[in-house]
Amino acid sequence: MFKTKKLVSVVLAAMLAVGLAACGEKAESPTGEKTFDLKLGHNLAEDHAVHLELSDFADKVKEKSNGTINIQIFPNGTLGSETDMISQIQNSALDMAKVSASTLGNFSTQYNAYSVPYVFDNQEHFYSVMDGQITEDIFASTSGDGFIGLTWLDSGSRSFYTKDKAIRTPADLKGLKIRTMDSQVAIDMMNALGGSATVMGYSDIYTGLQQGVIDGAENNVTALRDHGEVAKFYSFDEHSRIPDVVVLSQKIWNEMTEEQQNVLKTAAKEASESYKTRWKNFEDEVLEKATNEFGVELVRDVDIKAFQDAVQPLYEKLKTESPEVYEVVQKIRDAAK
Repeated sequence: MFKTKKLVSVVLAAMLAVGLAACGEKAESPTGEKTFDLKLGHNLAEDHAVHLELSDFADKVKEKSNGTINIQIFPNGTLGSETDMISQIQNSALDMAKVSASTLGNFSTQYNAYSVPYVFDNQEHFYSVMDGQITEDIFASTSGDGFIGLTWLDSGSRSFYTKDKAIRTPADLKGLKIRTMDSQVAIDMMNALGGSATVMGYSDIYTGLQQGVIDGAENNVTALRDHGEVAKFYSFDEHSRIPDVVVLSQKIWNEMTEEQQNVLKTAAKEASESYKTRWKNFEDEVLEKATNEFGVELVRDVDIKAFQDAVQPLYEKLKTESPEVYEVVQKIRDAAK
């Protein structure tokens, strides 16, 4: 049955991709500008803060462009995984997508710098880098791959949440099986902290915790919306801050007038700024439910310095094995001084 459902999902995604093959097709507007009917995909639900923000973004773009740029949003992973959507953009079957910077690391290694643990000192440092030249350069690094970064959306800090015990120091992770993303940086981090990295899909975490396959996971606080019933401790070690990125087809960007490009850039920047508040409100809403309805204990007395010290070998490894990533990491670290 599982294979059948998976096959149906793949077929549906393929059919949609074919149906979108003509996306971005243009006609002349009354002002003489080309009209762009763009498709934007993401893998979150329609009640998620990301979808709400992107919907507002689409409305603003339509208004500011006098109807010459129209964006239709496809949520819920309808068009496949984040990697699938980027491939579709490269093949001109999709125009835009919201993806994690960790996914983009498969296309430009510079994006991997965002995933390095404790590369950001705090939220202020993170915002400064994301709104500055370092990120602009990273956004442009995939232009040769057929797409560019348009803007970023906050996705909070990632911390450990566990089933049976609080995590206050790296020693508390010893012997624990912790779900991580399929990322070498995440796996190396767990090894450095003494835990056992267990790679699995997000959709498998709930049953993994319930059945004892894993002892915990790491993510931002909104994961408690899905896992608060089975994970009773959320420990704010805040080891990483990995942004979401809205990417756009380079081909479409090149075909736009300068005025249309400015509309997109302005609306995108406004979306990044307004989403900071929307994300904070979303986090607060999830935390209130997690504590009051699920009984999750929020652990804030974490020895962050001990975690920072424990991951320092990762920086030395990057220096020798991934010099391009290390160079970006150093720029980010220098920006905190």
